[in-house]
Parts: sequence; C-alpha cells; structure tokens
Amino acid sequence: MMPTLAFIGDVMLGRGVNAVIPSRAAEWFWGDVLPLLRSADAVFANLECAITTHRARWSLTPKVFYFRADPHAVQVLRAANIRCVSLANNHTLDYDVPGLLDTLRYLDEAGIAHAGAGRTLEEAEAPALVEAGGIRVGVISATDNEPPFAAGPDRPGTNYLEIRTDPATLDRVAGWIARARRAGAQLVVLSLHWGPNMVLVPPPHFRAFAHAVTDLGVDVLHGHSAHVFQGVERIGRRLVLYDTGDFLDDYAVDPELRNDWSFVFCVDVRPDVTLERLRMVPVRLRYARVDLARGPEFKAICARMEELCRMFGTPVVRTPEGLEVSLA
Repeated sequence: MMPTLAFIGDVMLGRGVNAVIPSRAAEWFWGDVLPLLRSADAVFANLECAITTHRARWSLTPKVFYFRADPHAVQVLRAANIRCVSLANNHTLDYDVPGLLDTLRYLDEAGIAHAGAGRTLEEAEAPALVEAGGIRVGVISATDNEPPFAAGPDRPGTNYLEIRTDPATLDRVAGWIARARRAGAQLVVLSLHWGPNMVLVPPPHFRAFAHAVTDLGVDVLHGHSAHVFQGVERIGRRLVLYDTGDFLDDYAVDPELRNDWSFVFCVDVRPDVTLERLRMVPVRLRYARVDLARGPEFKAICARMEELCRMFGTPVVRTPEGLEVSLA
C-alpha cells in the first residue's frame, strides 16, 4: 500500500460551528467523509479561525469577520485525522496576539502540527514535520492575506508573502525549502492562503509562482483562500492544487459559485517518495457538517473540476469515487 496524504481546504470551527460543538460528537461534523479521512496517513488543512478563550478582537486595523472557536474544538480536528494545519491566513489573529498564542498552545497539547504563524518571524517560517506512512513530510505555510498580521523578528504573527517571482521572493522560498530538507523532510508541501475570494481561476502570476516554486523543490502546493475549488496542475511529478476550497464552516452559499462544493484531494506517494496519483473525492458542505457528494451533485462537482483542469492541460479520468490524475 502506498502512503496517502489527504489535503482539504478551509476548516472554520468558529461562530455557528462552535455553537454546535458542545452538543455533537466530534465525529459528527465530518459525516460520511470520516472513513476516507481516517484511511489517509495524514490529513492537512487550513485552520480558518483562532482557538482561544480570549474575547478581545484584533483592533489595530478594520476587519469584517472574526472567527473564534473554544478549546474543545481541537477534538473535532483530531477526530478527522488532521495531523497538520496551516495558520498563515487572515483569521489566525482575529483575537489578537493572545488568541494566536492560545491557538499554538492548544494545537501543541493536542499533538497537531502547525506552520505559518508563530511568536516571531523565524517561528512563523519554520516547517512543520509530520511522519505519515513512513514518509517525513515538511509543511511550510505562507499567506498574501492581511498584511497587518505579519510576524516580525520580535513580533508574533503570520508568515506573510507577496506572490511574486522576483529573485528576492524566490530566494526566500528556497530558504524555507532548504530548512525543511535540513530538518529531515523527504517531501515538501507549501501551503498557501492566497488570492481573492470567490474566483474559480487563479491569476496568471499565481501560475508563474507555482511553476517557479516547484522548480525550487516544492512537491505539493496546497492552495486555499478562494472559498471555491480551482483546477489542479501537474508539473512533472509535482502537483499544484491551486485552491482546495472550503471544507467545514457555517457560511452562506453562493448559488452559482457553490462554495458548498469541494473535494478531498488524496495524493498517493510511491516508496521512493515521488507522487503517483491524485484522487479527488467530491464532497458537499452543509451547515457545520460535510458529507460525500452523491447523485447529480457528484456529477456536477466532477464536471466543474474537469472544466477547470482543462485550462492547465491536466488529464483527468472519471472513477467511481470521483476523479483521478496520474502523476507517473
């Protein structure tokens, strides 16, 4: 059996989801997707909220949405086999620095690795290391969202990165990759919370950046932020998931863009630590819960992904569980 790494999009445990957590078992939130998540060797997600009891909101700059979950929300993450979360996003500091510090502490106590935010810039840039199916996976996380949240040499915050392909930017990314390799990573994931909301196609400079960083040694680019999934691209034996969409939340649904449609992106890895294939399993989000998509919705979700992949020249094959892309 080849190791499988499962990538999912935004997991927002605050607001309405947080209100439901005390009355439901942790497994309930993942519906009939749970066996798939637990069958993976590790699940990687973007955590789109602070986990904290701190109630004072970020006040240095204006914000519209503030997402906070109580500490027992970590059990929801653990129930789904989420082994590592990205914290480089526009909600990690919604409850200011104390909320970030609480989030780090509760994740550490739960044994959930994290990357993309920290007490200093050096800590925010540090890779998370996850053992999965005998493979050491190094996860680096960065965001071009919410510049005021950026960490500094002595300031807690997120790993902020402008998405550009100039030498200075690429040298910075190359340094992160080298740091992950020195720490023992055999496979490198770059988790990016990037770009605007509710767009189905990444801008051209994102594609140029993706090609540049895979050339530098990123094996999987795990994108999120748009709230809708985007197409995937294979670059040699490397993989770009431009946006993995939403996965668990209480959000209003756009009837055309369908931010309640997404996938579990399962990456099968060969024993020589090269990528073998990507399996995409369609899911349907409901209020505070996610389930496997079925019937007409299953077909519609697959058809949209097929269309989005065509622009990248990505060959996609239909399977009983969804879609498949060969990386061999």
